[in-house]
Amino acid sequence: MDKSTPMRIDLNNRTKLETVIPLSTPFIINVDPADSCNFQCGFCPTGDRKLMKEIGRPLKAMDFNLFKKIIDDIEEFDTPIKVLRLYKDGEPLINPNFAKMVAYAKKNKNILKIDTTTNASLLTPQNSLEIVEAGLDKINISVEGVNAKQYMEFSKYKIDFDKFVENIKFFYENKKQCEVVVKINGDVLTSEDKKFFLDTFKNIADGVYIEHIMSCWPEFELRDGLEVNQEQGIYGQEIKEVDVCAYVFYSFSINSDGKASLCFLDWSKKLLIGDVNEESVKDIWLGEKLKSYQKMFLEGKRKQHDVCKDCGQMSHGMPDNIDDYKEILLKKLKD
Repeated sequence: MDKSTPMRIDLNNRTKLETVIPLSTPFIINVDPADSCNFQCGFCPTGDRKLMKEIGRPLKAMDFNLFKKIIDDIEEFDTPIKVLRLYKDGEPLINPNFAKMVAYAKKNKNILKIDTTTNASLLTPQNSLEIVEAGLDKINISVEGVNAKQYMEFSKYKIDFDKFVENIKFFYENKKQCEVVVKINGDVLTSEDKKFFLDTFKNIADGVYIEHIMSCWPEFELRDGLEVNQEQGIYGQEIKEVDVCAYVFYSFSINSDGKASLCFLDWSKKLLIGDVNEESVKDIWLGEKLKSYQKMFLEGKRKQHDVCKDCGQMSHGMPDNIDDYKEILLKKLKD
């Protein structure tokens, strides 16, 4: 891998969605191991403890038996899913069964890859070895500062930064097939901070990326003086708003309590499309609730939806643009 590549996501070699929609099997299923977090970052709703209490988020770790049911359900799809993403709202490593979850999912031949995103504050040498042995394919590590002071200011979390780096180094040295990606928000860093970040992690990761602030969560305002970068999207790409949310055509999410959400940004659970406690994963994917949302986007009605109308992902973080194919895809969906 070229560690100097400026974007964490390859925007040039993606599947052209207009050629494959509708999909009988999703490309990606997000499953949230835990919907709570030990950080309180100003860009993330989960970090707002008062807000979480107000909306009644359960702040729980997913039950392992529920997780096994989800994985078993995935065997019903005609073809394998490309990625099982063990991440949504919270810090995945809060779940004590995280390595067991990876190991169980790894046995399912209908899952091609398993990845996660973590703040790595709980990534000890012991659980690193367990996670690697379980067979995780990719770990995205979000770094929230280049020293303990910045961590406290940005995430309200006391961290031993040197030990944090050593733990990531340990994981990298023992990673086997697992790809290690380290990323940081660069909009609050000085040029010296950025150089330090790159020098610190470039030899203990497969990819190191400096990204930008965006407000991707609908109906959530950034805190602590953070502002959206209005010059570049999250990956450094051009800011361009699209009308159709492409995510709903190839992915969906399952929350820690088993309720299924339209997308991984549904932090307040206002976009529920099913419940794996009562339905199969496949039935939810092929169900009318999801299809109704897909039709809404293709009919150009996103701006009329209370939640989706102001989603920052549509301008600052959308990797796909299928706006020009709305009519064709709507016809396919209705046939």
